[in-house]
Amino acid sequence: MKKLATLVGLTLALGCANVMASDQSVDESYTRSASAPSPDNTGMNVRDKDGTTPTPQTQSNATEDRNLLAAVRRAVVDEESFSTLAHNVKIMVQDGVVMLRGPVESEAEKTKIEQLAQEVKGVARVDNQLDIKKP
Repeated sequence: MKKLATLVGLTLALGCANVMASDQSVDESYTRSASAPSPDNTGMNVRDKDGTTPTPQTQSNATEDRNLLAAVRRAVVDEESFSTLAHNVKIMVQDGVVMLRGPVESEAEKTKIEQLAQEVKGVARVDNQLDIKKP
């Protein structure tokens, strides 16, 4: 019985692998239509494409800045009252200056995130560029 179960399992695994490896066309109903709404921050991310605006990819690699970034991120993530948007804001640190960017649900979240960042020891100042999500 055990051999039969093993054989059935292997057969199913090989069958699945064969289907996944086959060259089948993409299901058109699964692709996003042009009329579908964009994700919340797609328009905001356009301003990052010119290369002059700081982004998380251009984050300072100095130990002090990385430590501040981690402390600010921890404070934001640990705040249970925040929305998913607020938990996922962009945080960059350069020479002790914290830059906050991205969408949040409300003015209260925007203010609270800035306050949390200012409370982190070693933060020189906070540049709050958070945007409130439009309904």
